[in-house]
Amino acid sequence: MNDDLVRARTALQDVQREITKADTDVQLVRERTVRNQARMDAGQGTAKDLLALQHEIESLARRQSALEDIELEVMERAEGLGADVSALEAATAEKAERADGLRAGCDKTFAELDAEVEKLGHSRADIVARVGDDLVVLYEKIRASSDGTGAAALRRRRCEGCNMEVNQAEINRFAAADEDEVLRCEECRRILIRTSESGI
Repeated sequence: MNDDLVRARTALQDVQREITKADTDVQLVRERTVRNQARMDAGQGTAKDLLALQHEIESLARRQSALEDIELEVMERAEGLGADVSALEAATAEKAERADGLRAGCDKTFAELDAEVEKLGHSRADIVARVGDDLVVLYEKIRASSDGTGAAALRRRRCEGCNMEVNQAEINRFAAADEDEVLRCEECRRILIRTSESGI
């Protein structure tokens, strides 16, 4: 979960506890005021006692007013924090939705790649069956020592494995070679694949 959201929720919970405490404090003052007022109205006690009750009721009224101000300020803070929490929850939900979408996209791409790998595996098996074991062994040996590429196209008199231009003597030899002869690049030793753009 987002750290900012955790902090905002924690702050909101703290403020909600403050509201509960402030509300409890106000309620206690109200109850005491009601009790004192009832005693005053009943005329219980001496004149001195009644005067003391009157002073306490006035003091309690000031205390209640101060506590209600505190409660109001805390409630306003809670409202702001609640808005922050809501905004962060919405942002977190949006990020989670985007992450789910990205995961689904990745899963789809991996499935497509797996299907392509399987398809290429079948194609490779067909090609291996046609070219013969000797050429496959040579190709694998070159591939192991040439950054994973055992063959490269010969295009416009250039080996696309090492990007070096083939000299004219080699081009002449390639042109005279049998169609099924294996051609190799003098520079990188990769097997050269003839194309219509080879220049021979």
